[in-house]
Amino acid sequence: MATDHYTYRVIWSLEDGEHVGLCSEFPLLSWLASTTDEALAGIRRLANDVVIDMEELGDRPPPSSSHHA
Repeated sequence: MATDHYTYRVIWSLEDGEHVGLCSEFPLLSWLASTTDEALAGIRRLANDVVIDMEELGDRPPPSSSHHA
């Protein structure tokens, strides 16, 4: 997966009553799911799909926020 080095987290949304998967490199993306595992898997797939779309359009995906030179 092109986004293996991205930073992910899962939080609980009291408002939605579900877990929310988030990706630091794409702060506008999120994925709602009933379990933490599903939320993490969903946001990882979504981020990967966005990176693939960006690359197909000739855009450069953001670097990993945890990348160290």
